[in-house]
Amino acid sequence: MTDPGSQAELVRRSLKRRYGKERRFRLYGIAAVSVALFSLAVLFTDIVSKGYTGFIKTTVTLDVHLDGELMYLNDASDPEQMAMADFQAPIIKALQEYFPNATSRADKRELSRMTGSYASNQVRDLLKENPDWLGSTRTIEFPAHDTVSVYVKHAGDPGYSIRLTEQQQRWTDELLSKGVIDTGFNDVFFTSGDSREPSNAGILGALVGSLLTMAITLVIAFPVGVAAAVYLEEFAPGNRLTDFIEVNINNLAAVPSIIFGLLGLAVFIGLFGMPRSVPVVGGLVLALMTLPTIIISSRAAIKSVPPSIREAAQGIGASKMQVVLHHVLPLAMPGMLTGSIIGMAQALGETAPLLLIGMVAFIVEIPDGFFSSATVLPVQIFIWAGSAEQGFVELASAGIMVLLAFLITMNAFAIWLRKRLERRW
Repeated sequence: MTDPGSQAELVRRSLKRRYGKERRFRLYGIAAVSVALFSLAVLFTDIVSKGYTGFIKTTVTLDVHLDGELMYLNDASDPEQMAMADFQAPIIKALQEYFPNATSRADKRELSRMTGSYASNQVRDLLKENPDWLGSTRTIEFPAHDTVSVYVKHAGDPGYSIRLTEQQQRWTDELLSKGVIDTGFNDVFFTSGDSREPSNAGILGALVGSLLTMAITLVIAFPVGVAAAVYLEEFAPGNRLTDFIEVNINNLAAVPSIIFGLLGLAVFIGLFGMPRSVPVVGGLVLALMTLPTIIISSRAAIKSVPPSIREAAQGIGASKMQVVLHHVLPLAMPGMLTGSIIGMAQALGETAPLLLIGMVAFIVEIPDGFFSSATVLPVQIFIWAGSAEQGFVELASAGIMVLLAFLITMNAFAIWLRKRLERRW
């Protein structure tokens, strides 16, 4: 006979090994979560540290004497004279008030690089709107040049190279001490479209383009996805054709997004001749990409409705269509909406398919319709990240922060909606 003491010892050893495995498994899980949280913290810290300065603008405020003789302009209402006038001259003259020794041609050239490259256009536009200002002195706030802005915001940061000359650095320090150069909230970032000059570039055009594109995506993908899910789950016969469709829907959910871009390029642009870089084409491409996600999530929501609901409705004489429309769909709608919001959030962050249909174009104007040339926020970030000017680096990071805010908001709304509307059976 086996000794009872030895059997108890075997049981204790077995339990000890099992508990040890459980503790190790919990430690592995804690370690995995810790690594994920640490990586997420590093990512957000890097983005915020590079992007928060994108919400800060550097300005140069000058008392500009709009001297017609200096600008070779006698009549600001004459288009021909306006086209030939030198609007940079009064800006340089205003800067020379602070640096009277800067009289050589080289000094004037360096002074002209203290303000943004569109400063002269700003003076021209002001005179065009107010011809009676000619000959008067006006206080005008100009965006600082990209190199000056980088020096003001990132002096001493090894991640940014200072491209100002020593003389320009001394001038900048002096203007800072006198309050001529100042920093403040970058409202231009939210009220302007793209620009060749970082100080004049904004994300409004990309935001409007994203909203128009997402509107097309939602209008197409949600009703089609829900209708397909209802048919496959409630009405489709169980045969090989249905199984083939279901397998392909699952496969489409795993297809790389760039493939949908190639499909849109070949079909919508190549076959149907639709224009490039418009929200309609972008929305169609993203709708195709989002459809599998919406169908799968909607089918899962329909499956979660208890069979007793259907049986009770049929028991009181409801038809199959009435059961689906009056009972199944209302109960499954929270899950459908949650899946659709998550699918839309995924589409909002896509770049690759939109690059192939031309939404990478340089768009300055704010789009005013579904057929206007436009870009979207992820593509705008991609364009800025590849630009040579250092000012676009912080704008790209700031754009990422805005995009992340939208994605987090959409996912948080999906979670709230599920918690708010779901029913437990």
